[in-house]
Amino acid sequence: MGAELTDNSVDYREQVDVWSELDPRPRDVSPTFLRLEGPNQWPDDKVAPDFRVLVERFQSEMGALADQLMAAMSLGLGLAADHLHDLFGERRMSLVKLIHYPPTPEGGAGVNGHHDTGFLTLLWQHGVAGLQVQNQEGEWIDVPADGDAIVVNLGEMLQSMTGNYFVATMHRVITAEERYSSGYFHGPELTTPLEPLPLEARFAAAVAASDHHRGAGFMARRDELLAGGRGVASASADTYGQQLWNYFTRSYPDLVRRHHPDVAAQSMT
Repeated sequence: MGAELTDNSVDYREQVDVWSELDPRPRDVSPTFLRLEGPNQWPDDKVAPDFRVLVERFQSEMGALADQLMAAMSLGLGLAADHLHDLFGERRMSLVKLIHYPPTPEGGAGVNGHHDTGFLTLLWQHGVAGLQVQNQEGEWIDVPADGDAIVVNLGEMLQSMTGNYFVATMHRVITAEERYSSGYFHGPELTTPLEPLPLEARFAAAVAASDHHRGAGFMARRDELLAGGRGVASASADTYGQQLWNYFTRSYPDLVRRHHPDVAAQSMT
């Protein structure tokens, strides 16, 4: 609880993160972000029976649903239905985040306002409200938690690759009661370049005609936060892996110092 930072502010939540199960890279692998690949630390089955089975089923089914959404978005962007699927590659790096929020303290947030780092997020709220999104006027709007609806958030990777045609969803959580949520964050291979998609000129024209889309930025890096910046910066990373590395150094600085001391100095200063 309180170990994660978002926008350089403490988040009042606790969570279990489970990434795609991959073989680890060599310790001296380059670029540095490839160190993020590896196996998960699964709880003993005596402590959490069938936890791994259930989470891997969730990963698989949400990943299949996210692929269907990507096909629809590809068609909407005037591309072949399998364009984004093929771009994602085989060694994908996706995340399942299982979150517990206690009632939010006065003046705080379960998670502070932010964009998701990746491409596409599918979120289950489990019937308890607290999630809010920011509209174009800067107002925070409550997201209903009724029924079995899955909330879809767009991430910074999608924003970058569409030249701001799709804008990442700014959101936060402030809850008056205990709350659980289960999120699936759909991601490609770490080496996937964040290059512009081959879109028709009409998409760039639509961005140019919208103050909101034209001015949309990206979450600040750790060095920008330490320099006094907050909120969003003006540029994204070159690859998905660097985007994730920026997220880890920004949100979990103590973990990066502990496990990657040889590169922490240059990442954290």
